[in-house]
Amino acid sequence: MPQAPRSTRPRTVLVTGAAKRLGREIALALAAGGWRVAVHYRSSEQDARDTEARCAALSGDSARFAANFEDESDVRALLPRVAARFGHVDAVVNSASLFDHDDAQTFGFARLDRHLRSNTGAPILLAQALHAHLRQRRDGGEDDAQGAVVNLLDQKLWNQNPDFLSYTLSKAALEAAGTMLSLALAPLVRVVGVAPGLTLTSHMLEGEKFQQMHRMSPLGRSSTADDVAAAVQFALANRSITGTTLLVDGGQHLMRFERDFSLM
Repeated sequence: MPQAPRSTRPRTVLVTGAAKRLGREIALALAAGGWRVAVHYRSSEQDARDTEARCAALSGDSARFAANFEDESDVRALLPRVAARFGHVDAVVNSASLFDHDDAQTFGFARLDRHLRSNTGAPILLAQALHAHLRQRRDGGEDDAQGAVVNLLDQKLWNQNPDFLSYTLSKAALEAAGTMLSLALAPLVRVVGVAPGLTLTSHMLEGEKFQQMHRMSPLGRSSTADDVAAAVQFALANRSITGTTLLVDGGQHLMRFERDFSLM
């Protein structure tokens, strides 16, 4: 029996941390693919304005939304705000991430709590909110309403080192949550992880040092922002994928690194 045609109305995606860096590149790639992008940011308002304008030029519509992911009420209010602005939400890409350094000697509850709130708790709440939103749409007669959540993870979960302990724990918890959520929220919501390798320069790693680290993989190159954005697009488009993670790292997870790239 032929499948019923999918809705042709514009799709809406919330991209967290979309003001700059990898989140921005993902937002722009999705906008170029026709998605209406809700640009989340915490404090980088001018960067968010720039991303919003560029997304709107590509897809015809975009809007920005500020939220502090360490504040539960801010997180809970975010997706309903996006739905009120666009009418519906079809997907969430959790790219926002706190990345503060600690290790076994400097670890403490306060830093762990901040990472768990931002990197684990917020994505779970947004998945919960998307599920509730899609349930309302189904109850309203939209029988084919289905959505997806893509969580940005990290190849270091499969190639651990002792650096960035709280960050790594928060991403490991998010990876485990992806499995549980894919079961709990099906069939309305698919949940897919995308785990990049070394992708962008930073104040801790740039220039030739970055290029050297980037080449340290079986394929001779790690991931680029375009590679990661393409994986996110694939995860959103393929309706048979859930409960798994796409490693987009040139195979860096197959190699042993004693330290984080930025500290090697």
